[in-house]
Amino acid sequence: MKALVLSGGEGTRLRPFTYSMAKQLVPVANKPVLVHCLENLRDIGVEDVGVIVGGHAAQIEATVGDGSQMGLRLTYIRQEAPLGLAHCVALAADFLGDDDFVMYLGDNILADGITEAAEVFRATRPDAQVLVTKVSDPRQYGVAEVDQDGSVLRLVEKPSTPRSDLAVIGVYFFTSAVHAAARAIRPSARGELEITDAIQYLVDQGRRVTAREYDGYWKDTGKIDDLLECNREILSRIDGRPAQRAGAEIDAESVIVGPVVLGPGARVVRSTLTGPLVIGPGSVLMGSTVGPYTAIGRDCVLEDTGVRDSIILEGAALQNVRDLRGCVIGRWAEVRTPGTPDTGRQLIIGDHTRAEVMA
Repeated sequence: MKALVLSGGEGTRLRPFTYSMAKQLVPVANKPVLVHCLENLRDIGVEDVGVIVGGHAAQIEATVGDGSQMGLRLTYIRQEAPLGLAHCVALAADFLGDDDFVMYLGDNILADGITEAAEVFRATRPDAQVLVTKVSDPRQYGVAEVDQDGSVLRLVEKPSTPRSDLAVIGVYFFTSAVHAAARAIRPSARGELEITDAIQYLVDQGRRVTAREYDGYWKDTGKIDDLLECNREILSRIDGRPAQRAGAEIDAESVIVGPVVLGPGARVVRSTLTGPLVIGPGSVLMGSTVGPYTAIGRDCVLEDTGVRDSIILEGAALQNVRDLRGCVIGRWAEVRTPGTPDTGRQLIIGDHTRAEVMA
């Protein structure tokens, strides 16, 4: 089985970060979302992965390379404009050939993997198997109407009056039958070739389409609040063993409580760290209180700073800023305050930004 990973979207809901970086490269627990996806694919035995890329193609390729470090072979496929998920399938037709494949949206986190779903697909081989989960407001999603044996009767994109609470999430399994479906459909009202239309075409043609309910943790990381929630979830799973601090320096005045991971070359001086917490290689914390549920990237500097429940990207510098919570700070940004801070500030700061938080 091959894989097709979609990494071409612009990520407008994650601006300002996505002005300068692909949304699939925004880190969760110090690991790009795309890498979480690729690791899940490796874990089900996939070796050949086609990666659909757009305007951030060079950045994505620079980050994950040819995939060999993860035991994968990556082939990059350019999509010049966002013309829909089924359009991605059509673009990748030569790469996919007649092989079965899994299509994975590169901004989705499925923290418990997709091994069970892959095993069911391999054993039963329907022409399409969609992963679904129950949601409180199905109007925001593609919705699957399913009969008692799990066969899909109908797929509806963002219905105003949903007849099901099963939302289609970002992983799909296909046989080569989907290629004819992608060629047969026409663009939707928004000008895109919708994968829901292609799957509905298979249903209408009498092909076997099934739904598999995903009972693990799933999140589309397309919004800031969802990104932070996902960061909390992944961090809650770390154990923070002492071996995960090898190569870091921690002085005698610092206190570590709970699971904390420190990258090589990280330095902690007169600081209190409360896990779950991940700090990247080369970062320096001085006189700071950090965590819980915080991920700090590589080569950051925090001085006299208090931050929790936040994501700090690589190279950021924070000085004399207290009680930060629910923040996402971009790469090489500088945040400092010249006076005594208040409490409870939230900052969404993009790359190369400098902010002064006034007293």
